[in-house]
Order: sequence, then structure tokens, then C-alpha cells
Amino acid sequence: MTFSCDIYSVHLRLILVSGKTQDFTFSPNDSATDIAKHVFDNWPAGWEEERVSSPSILRLIFQGRFLHGNVTLGALKLPPGRTTVMHLVARETLPEPNSHGQRNREKTTESNCCLLL
Repeated sequence: MTFSCDIYSVHLRLILVSGKTQDFTFSPNDSATDIAKHVFDNWPAGWEEERVSSPSILRLIFQGRFLHGNVTLGALKLPPGRTTVMHLVARETLPEPNSHGQRNREKTTESNCCLLL
């Protein structure tokens, strides 16, 4: 999991809903589930008010999308040696991976036109 800071490490700055941030370092092979467990096990002292009861409810958001548990940092093609910002939220369940896209496609098939004569 977290290891020495070298050019192959992935640096994450995690932001809570409260706006508090903390930097962590991971391997490109670490998954969203690995990250949630590591953060839970090493909960920052400044985040005590936001502590959760289980790592299973910690969710990462990257570029507006929830990361599902098995997605690795390497799969996201994050630049090693640079800091990437992600949001960390407590949420019991996740939307299905393509539910947002499906909802958008459904909306595009609707017509909101009106014809005035």
C-alpha cells in the first residue's frame, strides 16, 4: 500500500465534504477499496469529526465520478510523482457504473419542443 515517495508513487490529496484535506501516497496497483481501507486505518487527526464507522462506506470521487472498488490508480492513468485531487465521501451504496450515462441518453431522446402556429 503506502510506500516510499518515488517517481512511481501516486500522490493523492483527498478532500472531505467539510473541505479538510490530507495527502497520501499509494502504489499504482492500489484499488479504490485499498485506498478506503488505508485511509480508514490511518484516519488523520484533523478529521476526527468526520470519522466513519467502516471503510466500506468510504467512496472516492474522481473527475465527477464515483470510483468502484476494484478500479486501480494505474487504470486511471494518474501521473506518477504528481499530486492528484480526489473527493472522499461517506456513502452506503454507489450508483451503477453507467447509470449516469444511461440517464443522460434517456434525456436526449425526449423532445421538449413546442410548435406555435
